[in-house]
Amino acid sequence: MVNHAQAAYPNECCGAMIGSIGGDRKTVSHAIALDNVSEGSQRARYELRPEDLLRADREARERNLDLIGIYHSHPDCGAYFSETDLKNSCPWYSFVVLSIQNGRFDHANSWLPDADQTHADKEELTWPES
Repeated sequence: MVNHAQAAYPNECCGAMIGSIGGDRKTVSHAIALDNVSEGSQRARYELRPEDLLRADREARERNLDLIGIYHSHPDCGAYFSETDLKNSCPWYSFVVLSIQNGRFDHANSWLPDADQTHADKEELTWPES
């Protein structure tokens, strides 16, 4: 996800996260880069093709994994969940937002929107040490 976000800079990138869900714990094992098909400037917006997300879901099931959610980057700003992100979210997916500052990864947060898409709670986000 980080490599994809840095490569897409100064535009937003997007992709799918697949892995496993056990109880309250979600473990992402694979990130699938998807095309940002947003018309106009992609610096402050991303859009996925529904068929690309369905393909990611199919790939997850073929690997006996789950489609955990979607990631995207915020070039030169924080890893917050914007009103646009919330409005376009799906409450059954987690959303990782990566902050890319001057082309380099700065920080990331994971968000879980509520069923009404009026609020998103921050989820714990961990990754293995390199």
